[in-house]
Amino acid sequence: MRVGVDGRSLVGGGARGVAHYTAALLEALAAEHPEDEYRVLLPRGRALVPRGVVPVRHPLPSKLLFAARPRLDGLIGDVDVVWAPAPAPLGVGDTPFVLTVHDRSWEVRPQDFTRYERLWHAVARPRALARRAARVLCDTEVVRGEVIREWGVPADRVRAVPLAPRPAPSPRAVPGAPYFLFVGALEPRKAPDVLVDAFLRARARGLEAELRIAGEGRLEVGGAGVRRLGRVDDLGALYAGALAVVLPSWLEGFGLPPVEGLAAGAPAIVSDLPVFREVLGDGALYVAPGDAEGLAGALLAVAGDPALRARLLEAGRAQIAPLSWAETARRTRAVLAEAAA
Repeated sequence: MRVGVDGRSLVGGGARGVAHYTAALLEALAAEHPEDEYRVLLPRGRALVPRGVVPVRHPLPSKLLFAARPRLDGLIGDVDVVWAPAPAPLGVGDTPFVLTVHDRSWEVRPQDFTRYERLWHAVARPRALARRAARVLCDTEVVRGEVIREWGVPADRVRAVPLAPRPAPSPRAVPGAPYFLFVGALEPRKAPDVLVDAFLRARARGLEAELRIAGEGRLEVGGAGVRRLGRVDDLGALYAGALAVVLPSWLEGFGLPPVEGLAAGAPAIVSDLPVFREVLGDGALYVAPGDAEGLAGALLAVAGDPALRARLLEAGRAQIAPLSWAETARRTRAVLAEAAA
């Protein structure tokens, strides 16, 4: 099977979630199915190119290349199916295509996005893309249900295929004081401002741990005990040394950082969202979205109770045990083959 892939998220260093998803899944697909060919369209610029794929370079930068929704199958060449790892302005001719929809955040919380980002989604027309796609992939059953219910996509064309953590690193010491860890974009829907508020409240009540923030974005957050790390490419040691990974988002489509934290040995504190309940089950400490006081209490509880940390970690690891990128690749490949047929 020859698969054409929209690889624009891989250009520019590949720091964001869609780039990580695209690269990890492509590498797993190429490893699990070496009989297939994955042709990845890459606009001009430095790109993260997964092993085992065929890069198809284009001289134009991403914004210009996709401004008029050119046909991806025409640019990539003769393929059996096209895969778009996220909604974006694109065109596809008669070739069947598969679209991944990670969440509906731009519809549910449009106030969290910049004017440019809202325009991008308007031009991309995710609903129309999903309705036209031969198959739609989602990361969770929660989002799958939303796509079926809110967008009117037939249920038999929508599949939920979960993501997976990176391989757990070997334990190693992380210097400095005990710390909680936030990993993600500094954007409103991720609620890093709520986390910092909660952390400072907990510090006022005696918390001695730090808060380390790995990620970039437009929100400015900080305070006593808060360490901004910026972009971190190798998160293994940070995950392994954390008291817990904290993700107090208002909305998520899957929530990979808590899963990766559990795989590396850190329990999870997250918002009480249906997505997190599906992915993490009893393997996390849940706090109502936006509840800074409740989150402060959770930080204090986890920092002061090693037995609680151990229980959360044991339950969380049992919950995520079936997840692997090899399994995600096998299930995704089956969906791509259905669409191609």
